[in-house]
Amino acid sequence: MSTPHKNIVVLGGSFGGISAAHYVLKHVIPQLPDQETHQVVLVSPSATAICRPGCPRAMIADDLIAQDKFFIDVHKSFEQYPSEHFRFVHGTATGVDHDSRNVTIDLVDGNVETIGYHALVIATGASTRSPLITLLRDDEFLRQNWASLREALPAAKSIVIAGGGPTGVEVAGELAEYLNGRAGLFSCRLENPKVPVTVVTSASQILPDMTSGNAAKAEDFLARVGVTVIKNTRVESVTPANAGTETAVATKSTVSLDNGETLEADIYIPAMGAVPNTSFLSESLLASDGRVETNTSTLRVDKAGPRVYGIGDASSFGKPSVHNITEAIPVLGANIKRDLLLASGQPDTEVGDDKTFKEDTRVSQLVPIGQNKGVGMAFGYTLPSSVVWAIKGRDYWASMLVKTWNGKQWD
Repeated sequence: MSTPHKNIVVLGGSFGGISAAHYVLKHVIPQLPDQETHQVVLVSPSATAICRPGCPRAMIADDLIAQDKFFIDVHKSFEQYPSEHFRFVHGTATGVDHDSRNVTIDLVDGNVETIGYHALVIATGASTRSPLITLLRDDEFLRQNWASLREALPAAKSIVIAGGGPTGVEVAGELAEYLNGRAGLFSCRLENPKVPVTVVTSASQILPDMTSGNAAKAEDFLARVGVTVIKNTRVESVTPANAGTETAVATKSTVSLDNGETLEADIYIPAMGAVPNTSFLSESLLASDGRVETNTSTLRVDKAGPRVYGIGDASSFGKPSVHNITEAIPVLGANIKRDLLLASGQPDTEVGDDKTFKEDTRVSQLVPIGQNKGVGMAFGYTLPSSVVWAIKGRDYWASMLVKTWNGKQWD
């Protein structure tokens, strides 16, 4: 009789989940005395991962970012591992029972599967209101929404973007430069742009995590491609109410601001905030912002029982960012290995202490503005525009992240 698998279930097929799965397959399972009984089960509603940072540029046209580096086949990324150690489940987690230690999955074929877990990694990410800037369902749905945007762009006379964070600024810069071009070398702004783009932010500056100098430089770069920024102002309402969402991605709308002003938009893009994908979890496990409450040192979800962990945008482990996840994955993997060794019967004295993650809270943020400019900070230090372009602006990390998707980053 075959021994039942001890499933290490990873929920989420984006940066955090795929990185965790590769790390466990490379560095955890091979170190277990009963490795033949352990299997990584990666659960995702999409069989394709995307280079999500690149959405602001990729949404405009297919030739702006290499498609084979933007859309990643998850099955191909894991074909290097023995089938007894890896399984992909195409579906969405709809419930977790922490007493019986199982996950309920709504499969894409309409069936439901319940999977017991020996260990669980919650890496389900977050969703945005706009379907243009993340993978809300699968790649086909994303492409459909991009097609709607692209169809509307030639006739657009005005675009309004709500949100002055990195995504809002990047979307504004990419769209405006694509539609309007850029002001001349000695001009500080683009006069009479073909398609005026307006960014509305409730903060006193765009890119509120950066210094005021960087924010001012970003606003200057935006002005040169035809973008106007309205600060200290909230979007109070949008008519129709579903404008900019998956049911009306390129619908003409009226945007009402809390200062009494109204803006007419042929295209409205809500680029503010994101909602953690944690509705399938017990509220007792969630922090006040909806993320799963995660021990910021060990990356364990302590309230969920043994061998449950959190990483990425769905987790309170730290600020959501690619570099934070990259730094945390080896700690997550080391603590998973420690816990699995203990569960296999090895004594504390042989498995060593927990590894601990300490977030570097200095500002590290790179924001391309169009295809040649950008502002950025690394570990609290301001970077020249040319460096921002070289690191991120060329292709929004699509080339760099290939090693993440295929697991070579964790060799």
